[in-house]
Amino acid sequence: MNIKPILIVTGEPFSIFSEILFKTFKKNKFKKPIIIIGSYNLLCDQMKFLKYRIRFNVIKKDFNYKDLKNNRLNIIDIKFSYKNIFEKISSNSNSYNYECFSTALILLKSKKFSGLINGPISKKHFLKGKYLGITEFLAQKTNSKNFVMLIFNNKLAVSPVSTHIPLKNVYKTISKKKIVNHVQVIKKFYKKYFKKDPKIAITGLNPHCESNFKTSEEDKIIKPSLKILRKIYSSVSGPHPADSLFMKNNIKKFDVIVGMYHDQVLTPIKTIYNFDAINITLGLPFLRISPDHGTNYNMIGKNKSDPQSLIAAIKFLDSR
Repeated sequence: MNIKPILIVTGEPFSIFSEILFKTFKKNKFKKPIIIIGSYNLLCDQMKFLKYRIRFNVIKKDFNYKDLKNNRLNIIDIKFSYKNIFEKISSNSNSYNYECFSTALILLKSKKFSGLINGPISKKHFLKGKYLGITEFLAQKTNSKNFVMLIFNNKLAVSPVSTHIPLKNVYKTISKKKIVNHVQVIKKFYKKYFKKDPKIAITGLNPHCESNFKTSEEDKIIKPSLKILRKIYSSVSGPHPADSLFMKNNIKKFDVIVGMYHDQVLTPIKTIYNFDAINITLGLPFLRISPDHGTNYNMIGKNKSDPQSLIAAIKFLDSR
C-alpha cells in the first residue's frame, strides 16, 4: 500500500477524547486510512450516549492492509473492563493504556505508517512520576535522545528547551549543547517536511534577558549557544525578552520561537491560537502528534469540547 495509514491511540478511556474523535469523523473526510487503538466496546457505548453514529471496522493486530476501509474507523480492539462509561480517571486503566501504546510501538517499527496521534494521558496515574510526560515516555521506549517538543501552527510554532519540569529546576537543565541540538532538530524537521529554512527566535531565561548576578544564564549559556548557531545558520536570533517577543508585530518575523521552559512559550501560543495548534514530538523514529488538550474530566459527557486540535493533527499527517 502506497498510502500510509495514520495510527491513533485513544489515551485515557475516561476523557473528552472519544467525544472529540466522534466530532472529527462526523464532519471530516481524510485521504489516508485511520487506525484506532482502543476499546471497541467502550467507544461504542460512549458514542451511543453522545448520540453519534460512526461506523467501525474491527481489525486484528496482525492485519493486512487490504483489511482497511477508508469509509470507516478501523480499530484494533484492546480489551478493557469498566463499570460506567464515564468513570473517574484512576490507575485501573494503566495496563490498558500500556497495551495500547505497546501495540502502536510494535506496529510503528514497520515504518509503514504516517505517524502516531495519541489522546491525553494522566501523568498522575499512568506515568506515576516515572516519566515527565508522554513525550519522555515515548522517547525512552524508542531510545531517542535528542527529542524536541514543538507546538505547531502554520503561522507560528514554539518549542521549550526544557519540558515537563518544575520551574526551579529549569536553569539546571539548559546547556549550550542542548540549545544547539534543539535548534538543529527543528531545522531538519522544517527542511524535510516544508522545504524551508525557518526563522527562529530564541528567548532568554531571566526577565529582560538579564539578572542581578555577576553572570547570568544569558551570558554563560544562551549567548554562547547563539554564537555557535549563527556560524551554521543566518536565520537564528536572540536572546529575546519573552515578555515582548509575542507581540503581533514581532511574531510576524519568525516561524519558530524557542523558549527555555514550558510555560514561557506554551502559554502565549495557546492564548493566540487556542486549539488550533498541535504538539509534535521531533527526534523519534516516527512522527508523533498529540492534540493540544488534556483529559478534562470535568467536561466529559457534556458534548461541548472543541475538536479543532485533533482535526489539525490528522490533517497534518494526512497531507504528508
